[in-house]
Amino acid sequence: MTHATTEPPAEARPAGSARSDRLSALVQQHGALAVLLLVSLVASFSFDSFATGDNISNMATGSAFLAIVALGMTFVIVTGGIDLSVGSLFALGGVLAAWGSRHGTLVALLLPLSVCALIGLVNGLLIARSRLAPFIVTLAAMLGARGLMLALTDEGADTYLVGKGSFLAELGQGSTLGLAKPVWITLVLFVAGAVVLRRTRFGQHVYAVGGNEDAAALMGAPVARTKILVYVLSGLLAGLAGALNAAWLASGVTILGNGMELEAISAVVIGGTLLTGGLGYVSGSLVGVLLLKVIQNVINQIGSLDSSYQQVVSGAFLAVVVVAQTWLGRRRHLM
Repeated sequence: MTHATTEPPAEARPAGSARSDRLSALVQQHGALAVLLLVSLVASFSFDSFATGDNISNMATGSAFLAIVALGMTFVIVTGGIDLSVGSLFALGGVLAAWGSRHGTLVALLLPLSVCALIGLVNGLLIARSRLAPFIVTLAAMLGARGLMLALTDEGADTYLVGKGSFLAELGQGSTLGLAKPVWITLVLFVAGAVVLRRTRFGQHVYAVGGNEDAAALMGAPVARTKILVYVLSGLLAGLAGALNAAWLASGVTILGNGMELEAISAVVIGGTLLTGGLGYVSGSLVGVLLLKVIQNVINQIGSLDSSYQQVVSGAFLAVVVVAQTWLGRRRHLM
């Protein structure tokens, strides 16, 4: 006696699974963009001042510095690592740039980039060569960089200023075609970052290390060198963001950078990069930064809500995204 079956034909299952897999990938990669567009559309109709040129320009400029930090964090997280030192490196880079501006623009730019990249190099060496946990290594670097910054400023009592009319000040405060120069620098960096991650051998190694470190080593990928380079890149970009921020504010403000590492991680994960590594998008990280800034701006537009609600909303977004990523990953794995 034969029994009827409700299972689809064998040839139909792979096609359905492939379509579902593509849909899951699209949601993971572009879900944050859809939310960003929806929130922006609702805010535009709800608040008269939201879609104005001045407000958009201010949001773009305010997003630029976090976006640069998030770009470096994207490479780190794709390898399966984490960098908790970027907030302190951001503050240190700003102080070093402002201090160095007294000796010329070249010193003002090279000093923070060199010092922050060096700290990133130490992080990478300890993680890749000594096989220490990224969380512990970068936490120690966070404390060390913050301590160095406080030592340079006499516990924050001294504030170094960027001279008006200098090239560094123009780099932070000038504009081109209606957009601040830090925004243009950020866009150029993200285009370069996307090309490096998607179109170069180094980018392939970054994905391979994050996907399966042992398999990457068997394939001949330079696992240790790749890890070292992503932490150097993260430190370098954090220092650059701090220098540009100091140029924008015309001073090296010592209280900045607190919690920036968590904002950068949130933006990267919200943008579709897996915390477990092996999958990530540079464009998604930029969208994640913009989404966080738009939410913050909307809360400011409401007026009756305290700014701390932005952290509550950001945390809720992050929790939802991580749960969604886990669910999508398991679903794609089972197909």
